[in-house]
Amino acid sequence: NVMKKVNKARPRWAGQTSTSSNSKRVATWWSWAAVLLPLFALVAVGVLGGGGDDGDGISIGSKAPEFDLMGTDGSRQTLSGILAEGQALLYFSMGPGCDGCFAQIPEVDQALSERGVILVPVMVNDPSTVASEAQRFGITGPILIDADRTVSEAYGMLGIYGHADRPSHSFALVDQDATITWVGHYAEMFVPTPQLLADLGLQA
Repeated sequence: NVMKKVNKARPRWAGQTSTSSNSKRVATWWSWAAVLLPLFALVAVGVLGGGGDDGDGISIGSKAPEFDLMGTDGSRQTLSGILAEGQALLYFSMGPGCDGCFAQIPEVDQALSERGVILVPVMVNDPSTVASEAQRFGITGPILIDADRTVSEAYGMLGIYGHADRPSHSFALVDQDATITWVGHYAEMFVPTPQLLADLGLQA
């Protein structure tokens, strides 16, 4: 948009040449490139899932914070109880208002289960609203409710991609000994199964 405004303000008529104008245009192009290229790189990392330790509260190899949360089915779930059954992929998302966030759950649940990984969705919204949306997407398993955002904050899932009061679209893989082995933040609100499995190193 800025480039278009510059062109309108300083039109170049047919047959007109100016070394000074050309030099200024080249300098302006490189100035914009210097600003935009790093931003494009950051977005690309987010879309590709990074797998880094971007959260403030956790890092790869650290111990996962314990939690005790209520599920949309009325059950209480603890991290230690989940890990007794297998590895856990904690999935923090925006929740209601984000259809891709709910569609993500049935998209990857079975593939993860076949690989011994339990998908654990966590949302910060009102449980009745979450349950209603879950039903709309055919989700039968519980979604854990982190109403006061304590767990989301402990895992460093707040403030990602500008969402200060809620998670964006992030995952943390926790081994059965409660060690965090992978963290991924995505700019897009839906990650296809093959991509997520590849990022997790579980594609085989």
